Amino acid sequence: MSQIFALFFLQAQGGSGSFIFSLLPMLLIFVLFYFLILGPQRKRQQQTQGMLESLKVGDAVVTSGGLVAVVTQFFDDKRYVQVRICESPAVRVKILRSAVAERLPEEPKK
Repeated sequence: MSQIFALFFLQAQGGSGSFIFSLLPMLLIFVLFYFLILGPQRKRQQQTQGMLESLKVGDAVVTSGGLVAVVTQFFDDKRYVQVRICESPAVRVKILRSAVAERLPEEPKK
């Protein structure tokens, strides 16, 4: 029994080389996690921020709640946007700019 204990004790003690090899899988997992999850998420967030910055009056947008609307006004603090949901009667709603999920492509003029 003492020989088995000694074998495990010597393997656990190891040297500095075995410590580096024990950290290598964790480093590989972190690198994979970054490239597969964090990188694309950061890119998508930058694209969304750019879209919100470039909004202008008259753009057709979809809100995070699923409403399709047209931007009618920006407020001074640039935090809120007024959107028109319906033409007749004119229904206008004040929403957070961050509630805009996407901008719809412009329809070609005939």
